[in-house]
Amino acid sequence: MTILGAIEAGGTKFVCGIGDEQGHIHDRVSFATTTPEETMRQVIQYFERKDVQAIGLGSFGPIDPIVGSPTYGHITSTPKPHWARYNLIGKLQEHFDVPMKFDTDVNGAALGEYTWGAARGLGSCLYITVGTGIGAGAVVGGSLLQGLSHPEMGHILVRRHPEDAYQGHCPYHNDCLEGLAAGPAIEARWEQSGSDLPEDHPAWSMEAFYLAQALMSYILILSPQKIIMGGGVMKQSHLMPEIRKHVKQLLNGYVQHPSLLDHMDKYIVAPNLGDDAGLSGALALAKQLL
Repeated sequence: MTILGAIEAGGTKFVCGIGDEQGHIHDRVSFATTTPEETMRQVIQYFERKDVQAIGLGSFGPIDPIVGSPTYGHITSTPKPHWARYNLIGKLQEHFDVPMKFDTDVNGAALGEYTWGAARGLGSCLYITVGTGIGAGAVVGGSLLQGLSHPEMGHILVRRHPEDAYQGHCPYHNDCLEGLAAGPAIEARWEQSGSDLPEDHPAWSMEAFYLAQALMSYILILSPQKIIMGGGVMKQSHLMPEIRKHVKQLLNGYVQHPSLLDHMDKYIVAPNLGDDAGLSGALALAKQLL
C-alpha cells in the first residue's frame, strides 16, 4: 500500500495524517499553531518512522506555491506573528527526502472535494471556507487554479450592507469580504461570538448578504459546476438557505442554467468530506505526485 503524508497547516491548528491513494485517512494528530520552531518540531516528530512516499501540504496564506519561484514553499505576507516569510517546504526537506506538493489549504480542500467529495465526477468546483478568515480555492478543467500566485478570493470588495457601520477587520483592506464577513468581524461587530447569536439575529441576514455577493462574482468569473462552503461560520445550518436565496436574487436569472434556477440546494452545498476536507485535500495533493 502506498503511504501518503498530509499536512493541513492552519492559522489556529496544524493537522497531520497519513492515508492512501483512495483517500482513506488511517491516522491523524492535531496541535495548536504556535511558533514555527515549536509547531514544525511536532510535525517532523509525527512523520518520523511513518515511511511516507510523498507529502501534500495545504497551508494558510498568503503563500508562494509556484514551483521554480525563489520563495516557493514559503508563507509570505501573513499577518500571523512569526510566520511571515517562513520556508515550510524547506524545513520539511531538511528531514524527509520524498516528493512534496504545496498549495493553499483551500486549494487543497477544493482538490479533495473534487477527487473524493461533493464535486467528484465533475470538471470544476470552488471551495470556500468562512471561519477565522475567508479563503477560496478552485479546480478548473481538472487542475488547481494558479497564476501569478494563488487565488485570494476572500479579499474581494463587496457592496456594504445599508445598515452596516462596522469599519472592517482586515489589516490590509479593512472592509473587504474577509474584513466584513469572517468570524472575527462578526464578533467585533456584534460584540459576541457568532456561535452565541440566535438564528433570527440580524447578523445572519447581513452575513448572507456579503457571502452571496462573493459567490455571484465567483459564478460569473469561474462558472464552477459546484460550490462547496465550509469553515466554522458555515456550521450555522440556517445560513446556507439564506445564502442560496440571496445568490438567486442577485443573479436575477441572468445565467440560465438549471443548477442556478431550480437546483440551488444541490449547487451550493456543504463539504461531503466534512471537517476532513482540509486534510483530505492535502492527501489529494500528495496523490498528484505519484
